[in-house]
Amino acid sequence: MLLGFALVLTRISSFLLVLPVFGAKGLPVQIKAAMAVFLSLFFCTTTPLGINPAQIFLTQAIVLLAGEAIYGLALGLIAALLFSVVQLSGYIIEQQMGLTMAEIINPLTEEEVGPLASLLEMIFILLFLSANGHHLFLLILSKSYGTFPAGTVPTLGTLVGGVIQTGSVMFVAGLRLAAPMLAAFLILMVALALLARLIPEMDVFFIGMPAQAALGLFLAAAFLPLVGGFVTEMADWMAKLLPI
Repeated sequence: MLLGFALVLTRISSFLLVLPVFGAKGLPVQIKAAMAVFLSLFFCTTTPLGINPAQIFLTQAIVLLAGEAIYGLALGLIAALLFSVVQLSGYIIEQQMGLTMAEIINPLTEEEVGPLASLLEMIFILLFLSANGHHLFLLILSKSYGTFPAGTVPTLGTLVGGVIQTGSVMFVAGLRLAAPMLAAFLILMVALALLARLIPEMDVFFIGMPAQAALGLFLAAAFLPLVGGFVTEMADWMAKLLPI
C-alpha cells in the first residue's frame, strides 16, 4: 500500500511541479504539497494499481518511481507548452510595437517579461479558470490513471515524441494567433514607406513609433476574443497530444 501511494504521489507531484498556474513559483510550497497529497490520497483509493507491490523489490521500486516522475513531468510539460501559446503571441506583438526593452516582473513565475505578454497571459488565466479549466487538469490525471495505472507508464519514445510535437504546435498556434496583427503591422509599414516616398520632408521614424504603439494597443483589445476562443482549442490539443 505504501509503494502504491508513493507511485501515485510521484506522478502527481511531478505533474504539479511544471503545471501552469498551480505550479507557479508565486504559489506557496505548502499549498502545492497539500494539493499533491490530497490528490494522491484520492487517486490512490479510487484507481487500481498496475502492479502487485508484494512482488516488487527495491531496485524495481526505484525504477518505477523514476518512470512515474518522467511521465508526470511529460504530462505537465505538454500542458505548460500549450498554455504558453498566448504569451508567445504577446511576445511577437511586443516586438512589432517596439516594446522589447519594456519589462516587468511576472508575479506567477517571478521572471522578467514584457508587459503586453504578461497582460494577455493574466487575462487568459482568468478566462481559463472561469471556464472551469482547472477541471481539465484533474481530467488529465484521471485519464492517465485509467490508461496507465500506477506502476505502468508509456515508453520514453512516446513521451519525448509528444513533447516535441507539442513544441511545434505551440509555435504554429502562437504565430496563427498573432497573424492578424502581423498583417496589420505590415500594412502600416507599407503605408509609412509610401508616405516617406510621397512626402520626403516627413519624419517617418517620429511618426512610426507612436503609430506602432497605438495600433498594437488597439489590436490587443481586438485580440481578446481570440484569447477566449483558445481555451476550447487548447483542450482539443491536449486531448490529441497527451499520452493518455
